[in-house]
Amino acid sequence: MTMRACLRYILLLIALPFTLLLSAQNNTSSPFSCYGLGDVNDNVPNAYRAMGSVGIGMRNRKVICPSQPASITACDSLTFMFDLAADVMWTRYGDDAGKKNKANGNLEYITLQFPIYKRWIGFSAGLMPYSSVGYDIVIRDSIKSDYHYKSTFFGNGGISEVYAGLSFNLFDWVAVGANFYYMFGDVTNSRSVIFDEAEVNAVIQASETSVSSVRFREGLQFFHTFGKHSFVLGGIFENKRTLRSDYTVAESTQLDTVWTAENIAQVPMMFGVGASYTWDNRLTIGFDYSRQYWSQTKYMDGFDALRDRNKYAFGMEYRHNPIGRNYAERMFWRVGCNIADSYVTKITKPDYMVSLGFGFPLRNAGTVFNATIEYGHRGPAASLEENYIRFTINAAICENWFFKRRL
Repeated sequence: MTMRACLRYILLLIALPFTLLLSAQNNTSSPFSCYGLGDVNDNVPNAYRAMGSVGIGMRNRKVICPSQPASITACDSLTFMFDLAADVMWTRYGDDAGKKNKANGNLEYITLQFPIYKRWIGFSAGLMPYSSVGYDIVIRDSIKSDYHYKSTFFGNGGISEVYAGLSFNLFDWVAVGANFYYMFGDVTNSRSVIFDEAEVNAVIQASETSVSSVRFREGLQFFHTFGKHSFVLGGIFENKRTLRSDYTVAESTQLDTVWTAENIAQVPMMFGVGASYTWDNRLTIGFDYSRQYWSQTKYMDGFDALRDRNKYAFGMEYRHNPIGRNYAERMFWRVGCNIADSYVTKITKPDYMVSLGFGFPLRNAGTVFNATIEYGHRGPAASLEENYIRFTINAAICENWFFKRRL
């Protein structure tokens, strides 16, 4: 075994412990994550996150895109791909009572991709978050100045997912694909009202949702190149699915009560369409639209807390000269934005995000290091608003594994 091959396997072995960290860690401290299943992730790779989180109509042989199963066959027929990303986020929350700053960081995702049969069949797999919950809110108030109390709201956990996807090129211009997801994780929410006056009983409620379920996503892409001009048109679809889950609630006042329920949460039917245009392998422009029908799903036997989520995303990538002698000419320069409705009815205005990113290719290798900076805004829900800056880095490693060496 050559030294290069040894380094490849060592890299994979080092990455395995991070998969365990991903399932155990949390990357949000947002009060908005107290609603529904928490902050739901679109699972867009970092390179496309810098382009406003497009992906449905994107097709790039050096980018693993879990959100579009049909793009798997875009990988080179001799290349093994591996992508590992981490992020750090600074958030500022504000309401009528004041402002608060918070920082979070976590491993974002780990994915891999390789061809099974030349350029006709491809495989991808990975581990990533589906949703994250993390908040800690304390409110002090009184009832007619007679009874003083402290309300505490706390939540943590999240749902992770392992996916495996297959893609097939039906012709030189059509690809289809499907992802299988296994979702797992625990979400804990608790709230309490504790009075300063000893004669008034405290009220404490704690709930835990444990998920162990599966879901599927299908994807389709049409693509063609005319000289220096390349076009891609794509679509994705998921059907509504009830999650196999256990829900436990414990309440304490004068008497302690515990009750349980099963399968109280659903993920929505959704579809998305996207398109991209590339000129001379230098300039790429992409646009996505997706809709998730959360209003038709239930959570804790209720249908009125959630609403449909529409998302519009737009992004651009520019590379002046892929074979230029100047390093800046070979770099990737990216910019993008998106606007999306919250799936929670209490958040009355759309969320928006703008992004800027850079890709740093290694000389004489297919590996690219990407860095993305995002600024986003959410709210208001009641009087609460949120502004954040997220910095994400990833290593997209592309190595030629599948070829015969000459003696």
